[in-house]
Amino acid sequence: MPELPEVETVRVQLEPLLVGRTVVEAGSHPSAKFLPARETVGRRFDAVGRRGKFLILSIGDGGGNDKGTGPASTLELVVHLGMTGRLTVVDRPANQKNPYLRAWWAMDDGATLEFHDVRRFGRIRLVDPGDYQSIPTLAHAGPEPFDPDFDGRAFWELLRRSRRPIKTQLLSQRPVAGVGNIYADEALWLARINPKVRRLGRERASVLLDAIRDVLELGLRNGGTTLRDYRQVDGTEGSNQNQLNAYGRGSYPCPRCSATLKSDHLDGRTTTWCPQCQRT
Repeated sequence: MPELPEVETVRVQLEPLLVGRTVVEAGSHPSAKFLPARETVGRRFDAVGRRGKFLILSIGDGGGNDKGTGPASTLELVVHLGMTGRLTVVDRPANQKNPYLRAWWAMDDGATLEFHDVRRFGRIRLVDPGDYQSIPTLAHAGPEPFDPDFDGRAFWELLRRSRRPIKTQLLSQRPVAGVGNIYADEALWLARINPKVRRLGRERASVLLDAIRDVLELGLRNGGTTLRDYRQVDGTEGSNQNQLNAYGRGSYPCPRCSATLKSDHLDGRTTTWCPQCQRT
């Protein structure tokens, strides 16, 4: 499932292709998860943002109404890529015969934004700005990891609210937004913290936050991690899969100490760690 580096890479690439363009036609798969795409006709893409693992596209009314009268003219199109979702912009009408095309937006410059999703785990919502009550994971998401006001103490205070294993907490998105299975394994390995630990002291929480930022920054520099389905907007793969130290490497030697990495399920998610480097 795309995590912060993958979604941010997509956001950066989409922004110059969408901002200022108006939707002249739109369509979707009949599933309720994709139907909101159809409600965007006549609206203009004003900004392409991100919160955690969600893309948030600000769409105006397209009519230049700036008088401030009547209901708010701006809405947010919230897109979650799910496990296999991919957004791309093509210089042609949507290929509606493609069995994996879930939503599409034809724009006034002749280009089309397409949302492909093989397994249909992705979803789209159209909401008032900042109203995420219909999207609980987004509504309750913790701070952005690169927020300059978010420090080790604040992270520690959030972690103290739960007694669940530390990795499970990270995947919940509540103590920090945007970290999924890949980058959680990588950050915990880098910080030498066992994923099953339920309590961290303040100093170790700071170390973990630094590690989270380090692995996310590496993922961003490498255009994300492509294991199977993830692609950038232009169709190319990320390269961060070549930099992984722990995720998916169970039974391989630890790059740090050469002990054999262990892999097991933790709260339903495959988890890999070093029994020597990450004892506690």
